[in-house]
Amino acid sequence: MCTSVIFRHVVRHSLSQLSAVMVKHETPDRWPALLTLLNESTKSNNPQDRQVGLLLLSKVVDSNPEAFKPHYKQLLQLFGNVLQDVTNTTASYYCILTLTAITSYTGTEEMNLMRSLIPRLIIALKHLIQADQNQAAEAMEVFDELLESEVSVLVPHIAELVRFCLEVSSDVSLSDSLRVKALSCIALLIRLKSKAVLKQNLLAPILQVVFPIMSATPPPGEEDPEDEENSDGNNDSESPKHFATQVIDTMALHMPPEKLFKQLMPLTQACLASENPYERKGGLLCLAVLAEGCADHIRTKMLSSVLQTVCRSLSDSNQVVRSAGLFALGQFSEHLQPDVSKYHTELMPLLLGYMSSLNEAKIGHVTKAFYALENFLENLDDDIESYLPTLMETMLSALHNTDNLKLKELAVSAIGAIANAAKEMLVPYFPPIIESLKGFLTDIQEEMRSLQTQALDTLSVLARTIGKDVFSPLAAECVQLGLKLTDAVDDPDLRRCTYSLFSAVSTVSPESLIPHLTAITTLMLMSLKSTEGVTVSTYDKQFVLLDDDDDDDEEEDSVLEEDGENEVDNVAGYVSLVENAYIDEKEDACDALGEIFPHEDVRKAAFGAMGQFCRAQHKVWQENPTEANHKALHKLLEVVLPCFLQVVKQEHERQVVMGVLEAMNAIIKSCQGEALHTPGRLEEISHAIRDVLKKKTVCQDGGGDEADDDEQQAEYDAMLQEFAGEGIPILASASKTFFFLFFSFFWQKPSCTVADRSFSVGTLAETLHSLVSVAGGRAVAGRLSNRLLPVLVAGVKDSDAEVRNNSVYGLGVLAQAAGPIVSTDYPMMLSLFSNLLSKESDRRVIDNLCAALCRMIMSHTEGVPLEQVLIYGLISVNVISWSPEKYFPLFLQSIQLTVNFWT
Repeated sequence: MCTSVIFRHVVRHSLSQLSAVMVKHETPDRWPALLTLLNESTKSNNPQDRQVGLLLLSKVVDSNPEAFKPHYKQLLQLFGNVLQDVTNTTASYYCILTLTAITSYTGTEEMNLMRSLIPRLIIALKHLIQADQNQAAEAMEVFDELLESEVSVLVPHIAELVRFCLEVSSDVSLSDSLRVKALSCIALLIRLKSKAVLKQNLLAPILQVVFPIMSATPPPGEEDPEDEENSDGNNDSESPKHFATQVIDTMALHMPPEKLFKQLMPLTQACLASENPYERKGGLLCLAVLAEGCADHIRTKMLSSVLQTVCRSLSDSNQVVRSAGLFALGQFSEHLQPDVSKYHTELMPLLLGYMSSLNEAKIGHVTKAFYALENFLENLDDDIESYLPTLMETMLSALHNTDNLKLKELAVSAIGAIANAAKEMLVPYFPPIIESLKGFLTDIQEEMRSLQTQALDTLSVLARTIGKDVFSPLAAECVQLGLKLTDAVDDPDLRRCTYSLFSAVSTVSPESLIPHLTAITTLMLMSLKSTEGVTVSTYDKQFVLLDDDDDDDEEEDSVLEEDGENEVDNVAGYVSLVENAYIDEKEDACDALGEIFPHEDVRKAAFGAMGQFCRAQHKVWQENPTEANHKALHKLLEVVLPCFLQVVKQEHERQVVMGVLEAMNAIIKSCQGEALHTPGRLEEISHAIRDVLKKKTVCQDGGGDEADDDEQQAEYDAMLQEFAGEGIPILASASKTFFFLFFSFFWQKPSCTVADRSFSVGTLAETLHSLVSVAGGRAVAGRLSNRLLPVLVAGVKDSDAEVRNNSVYGLGVLAQAAGPIVSTDYPMMLSLFSNLLSKESDRRVIDNLCAALCRMIMSHTEGVPLEQVLIYGLISVNVISWSPEKYFPLFLQSIQLTVNFWT
């Protein structure tokens, strides 16, 4: 009997999978028999038939969810009925899997139905947990999908969802995977809806559950993974304790520190004062993960006290606590700079004393000690000098006197951190360091690989920091070593480190690379072209005829369709299933090529050419508007624009970024809405422009152009901002919705500097002007006029002529863009202009004032007292003794408009 049941289960799953593969190629509307079968079986009075129908439904919908979109409302109504039957948990399970599959494809028309499902969904999951925890853990992924794609569905039920997740995560009788799923759901909810969590007073209940999990004592005879004897300190544990700590980390990143600390610190202090070492550990872990998200709050209000707490933990009688203290110190050193380095006289003796008495057996503990030390050393700069003798004695001793390869690797890494801080001060220790590294660099045994790659990394750091005169004699040998290693060892990490070494050598002895450039560039280009470690995926699960385990977690390799219809022939088709060493290798190859061949003019020209390709393809499509040409345009834009945005963010050379901004502006100006067709592209470009305007890009952060003095850098930054600012009206011209983004992304009250006031108002005016020629621009300008007028009026009254000039121009183009909508404001504007004209001496301002009057007359003649404006204008022209010929044509234009109106 048991064998028969298993066989039926296998057959059902196999037939469902076969149907799913067929639906992938044949839409359900062209297979009416399938729809009939699904409709009849899922509504059957027989629980078994209903269960089989829901199994089939889950498989076919998961294979092609978008094809079922016309049936979503019907499906959601079905789900509501299925979830009410809490006795058939298997049916509920398949129902929830189907809901998960369609969630990201639903639209506003399905929102109310989905919202009504949430209470039933939570009740069904509670019963499913009692029946099958593995199925329940998988089914809970529906909340991840809802939060990521349709979070508004969950907003009315946030309190109910949080209570459910807290119940699950606090129940130690449940499986770790289920509790982890509940905790990760809470963390995601906090990341996306932290304000709602705070508003509904859910912070305290979450903390009351999370803290006991985070500080729980392991079962007798067991330890936390990171505290185990043979742990290497790199455990990415999937335990509830690990995810409870992540919940605190997420809170720190997404909640106001004042509100968070008020409820969190009493619990933390209670843990730190506990007699239980695991509760003390929990308190320290809490402090550690707060360091990144709440860095400013800790630095300014409590740095001294938390450092004292951490320092005390380093002498705790329990190694579990000491290890957590080291982790916290490492976090502080990483995220609370430069303030934490000011305490080096207190902290460095503790760390040095600690390093001298490390127990090699607890390698995870040793790893945390080195982590804390490295992060602290990186920012010491000249203050490291007094500690160098002890530090180097400790590190060289570790290299010579231990057989533990992990400890050697940590010491080699620490030498790199010391070099970054000490620079030329490390010269006396350079010979013994190189002598030690040579042995690791040339040993190609597999067990030495990790130590070997770390030695290459440290050698690269030394090349950049020790000084050209000291390292240059070794440059040629390093290049030859790198080439030999890449030839002898097939390992992506080793190749990555070798490329970094070549790049570092090019900064001190570029002539050493010249004889080997062909070999080096060939290697790097092969890495870039290689698809090893990168999976070509059609996003289908592999069809396995006898897959009888629906909960199988083994990842199957994706398969390409044999008919070639879905073959991926571009970069977008290559997806890495994990962030692996091969992807890192490609990234480092790109970086190295950029540094070895640093000619910014060449790269700038290349980016310009990419922009020209896009504009040319757009012209081809306009002249021959076929579907093929349209697809080719978007395919090109999908490659070029993301590349441009990455360059703006990460490029070190200002000249290159300027060229990219110029090219991107030209693309948008030419292609208009086609360039912004991809969802999210408008926001991405807006973010990039905003980052330039706020000086948050890499090239504005002291990177690149190292030879430039402060004055030149300021000049380049001004030019960069000018290029970015030019993109704002271009975006407004391409998308009428952009103007609403303008205020949330760019517009702030002008700062006290004249340059900022002038730039802000000028950009606003140019953006308004772009709306004149945009379909629907008049409505947009009218809707925003109440917000814009006060800003521009204040600018007209500014003490700086440039600001007044830009503001007057802005009022004119606002009148032109908004038309009659702002006619009720004409009296105020005319009075403002009259007052300004009576005392203004700057000819540019008067020029723009006359132009603004013309725009007002053209936009809504009835709103302007033409006789008064004309007479006052003529008098003003007569009064102005200089260059009346400059202004008279403008008033002639006004006269012509007046004549036209009267006749």
